[in-house]
Amino acid sequence: MASADLRGELACSICMDIYTDPVTLTCGHSYCRVCITRTWDNQEEREYSCPECRHKFRVRPELKRNLRMCNIVENFLSTHPEQVGISCTYCVHSPVPAVKACLLCEASLCETHLRVHSQSAEHVLTEPTTSLGNRKCSVHKEILKYYCSEDAACICVSCSLAGEHRGHTVETLNEASEKKKEKLRNILQKLTSKREEAEKRVQSLQELRREVSDKAAGVTEEVTALIGGIMEQLEALEKRVLSEISRQEEQVSLRVSDLIRQLEIKKEDLSRKMGHIKELCNMTDPLTVLQVRESDRADYCDTEERDNEDRERDDNKVRAVGYLDVGLISVTLYSGLAGIVTGVKRQPHVPANILPGVNTASDMLPGVNTASDMLLDVNTASDMLPVVNTATDMLLDVNTAANNVTVSGDMKTVSWSVINQSRPETPERFQYYQILSSRSFSSGRHYWEVEGSESGIWAVGMAYRSIGRKGDQSGIGSNNKSWGLWRWYNNQYIVIHDSKEIKLPPPPPSTRRFGIFLDYEAGRLSFYELCDPIRHLHTFTATFTEPLHAIFCVCGGNAWLRMY
Repeated sequence: MASADLRGELACSICMDIYTDPVTLTCGHSYCRVCITRTWDNQEEREYSCPECRHKFRVRPELKRNLRMCNIVENFLSTHPEQVGISCTYCVHSPVPAVKACLLCEASLCETHLRVHSQSAEHVLTEPTTSLGNRKCSVHKEILKYYCSEDAACICVSCSLAGEHRGHTVETLNEASEKKKEKLRNILQKLTSKREEAEKRVQSLQELRREVSDKAAGVTEEVTALIGGIMEQLEALEKRVLSEISRQEEQVSLRVSDLIRQLEIKKEDLSRKMGHIKELCNMTDPLTVLQVRESDRADYCDTEERDNEDRERDDNKVRAVGYLDVGLISVTLYSGLAGIVTGVKRQPHVPANILPGVNTASDMLPGVNTASDMLLDVNTASDMLPVVNTATDMLLDVNTAANNVTVSGDMKTVSWSVINQSRPETPERFQYYQILSSRSFSSGRHYWEVEGSESGIWAVGMAYRSIGRKGDQSGIGSNNKSWGLWRWYNNQYIVIHDSKEIKLPPPPPSTRRFGIFLDYEAGRLSFYELCDPIRHLHTFTATFTEPLHAIFCVCGGNAWLRMY
């Protein structure tokens, strides 16, 4: 064991020095005989107790010397003389701890020698110290008894009367000490107040830490549940989108297989004709060759016009087969994501700071910007799912609004009105019922949604800005500059372009929301019914030659339309 550790085991808990004449109480704790005796002498009568464990004794115990501890202390001190404390100057045979020091005698005194020491006033007693010389004036070699407040120095009588401190204000050491103690008590009181304040702040911060920890645990649980729910919904959406892709793939595959069978039959017929012609070419009898009927020969030798007709018919069949409807796939995916985010935002238990700034479903996705939120990002040169921009920033252009329609403050909703709005006449303004969007599209793929009223007549679609503003030919689809979906009374729907109408099966009565998908370069404008499942209504195909604006029409019966 290291000497420092051993010294700690041999230290009296009262004087904090190595045991001197150690004794042991019945409770097991040991002390110096002098230390425990002086402690009990200062205690009230019949209140004797152990200073460490506070065990009380009815009568003052008889102190018995701990011989084993004495031997250990003697062996330790013999091998570690530097560990000895201040000993009595007069105990020369064995070191005995000093309990007082006489400044006049410059000697340390144990209990025994203190009893026989002079009690006169000039023999000043202090606590044991190793620096007795510092207690005397270095000039006059007299005991320091006074304090010069002007020079802040401890002085002797001679310094005060004839020395360099003559005429200065002096006071006794006790008086000066008490004044300094008073100052120190004031400082101690201030420090105590500051410490108590610091302790209160520590407790407050610890309480805050516990609150934050509890709140973090609660929020973690909520976020975990929220993310788990989102993952489940995303998995369901993934299955739904993949199912739609598989359905379209199977549908196209069946059409292609049917076309392949038709072409195989045509190939077999052509092979038969080719074989017959080869036989005629190999014949050596000219009469037989010439006797082939003209009708047969005409059947063998198709004209170029007939070839062109067949090729055109085959091309039409190939086009009729169709491709994957990437618009429907994109709409299914986007609307599903929008529904997930809308559901998350509506949950009252979700902390507001968990989903900061979430406004649209596309906020869940990468590549968000203020003009258009990117929905999907894959190779645009392929027929795979392309880049689709959600036109969430599209607004209505009030400068084109007819005077019998009103526009909401956020420029998102148009409503029919019986009150003339008295807007100024301009070349841009429609005469009746209609309004364009301020934003136009001249490239890319875009998707947005509209919701319509249950009553009245309304229409939505796309149009060139050069569309007429007056007369019947300015209506959506009544010209070659616009394409539209109309909702008539009795829930009847048609699509129209260049005055050519196509009636659509009526959607369920509850359906009021529709998706619009524009692929400008491919020349496709598609309308979708946002029910469960999403249903493709119609796709216009055209070669767009001008930027396209969204166009809206509301007429009678409290009709209205809102963009999303």
